[in-house]
Amino acid sequence: MKFPIDAPKQRVLSALARLGFVIVREGNHIALQRSNQDGTKTPMTIPNHPIKGSTLRSICRQAGIAREDFLKAWTET
Repeated sequence: MKFPIDAPKQRVLSALARLGFVIVREGNHIALQRSNQDGTKTPMTIPNHPIKGSTLRSICRQAGIAREDFLKAWTET
């Protein structure tokens, strides 16, 4: 399965919520954060509009989210 092209922001947020991310702040961009099992936190910032596939891949790579994990969460939303 390919990464979505021009993914709706709300569906991306739902998929990220399934992966443990919560919204911290919302403005022109949306700041999210995930608490990890080792006590660390993983921050993430996404644009507050439909997200292109290349941007989504970059966001996942920087946050350490495996392609398969994101696509599984995406299909479950």
